[in-house]
Amino acid sequence: MRLYLSSYGLGNHPEKLTALFKGNKKVALILNARDGYSKEERQMKCFEHLEGLNKIGLIASEIDLKKFFGKTAELKNELLNYEGLCVSGGNTFLLRRAMRESGFDIIIKELLAEDKIIYAGYSAGGCVLSPTLRGLEIVDDVNAVQQIYGQEPIWEGLNILPYSFTPHYHSNHPESAAIDRTVEFFKQEKMPFKTLTDGQVIIINGAKEEIIP
Repeated sequence: MRLYLSSYGLGNHPEKLTALFKGNKKVALILNARDGYSKEERQMKCFEHLEGLNKIGLIASEIDLKKFFGKTAELKNELLNYEGLCVSGGNTFLLRRAMRESGFDIIIKELLAEDKIIYAGYSAGGCVLSPTLRGLEIVDDVNAVQQIYGQEPIWEGLNILPYSFTPHYHSNHPESAAIDRTVEFFKQEKMPFKTLTDGQVIIINGAKEEIIP
């Protein structure tokens, strides 16, 4: 399993992301955590992300999970064209719902277990890998799921990480104060978690896991 999880953006060490690639360096950008944005804002973020990935030598294009709702087999065939994924930040609950409706949540576990794909994510893109999304309602608007998708929120994470991924900790970020309250919730509930400040990344490559400042 190969994971590159950042608190914000590509973090301080994007060269360590490119080093995880073995083959074609094609990356699928997933922006569904930003489905609550306006069309113009979403397009702007898409351009910024694609440009950033291309600058570090990756060949990036967007996959919109909404186009694959109810089409899990088609999504898996599409993802097999890529060696990596980049899952952006935004609203974790929107992202989780999109993953469920498209079957991405099942596919990604299979592809990671078979080491067929690299998962790079930041902020919400890392949070969704946690065992549970409880506590993140302090940071993200859980009601957005009903507003955007007309569905109930999902509280279970993908359970790929054995702890709650907690970005923007003690950082110059608009959500940092809310993250402090989330950390207090984790402590009160005795939930395992790991905090990252903006710039830091967690890299998992096989059995090895490290936090890079």
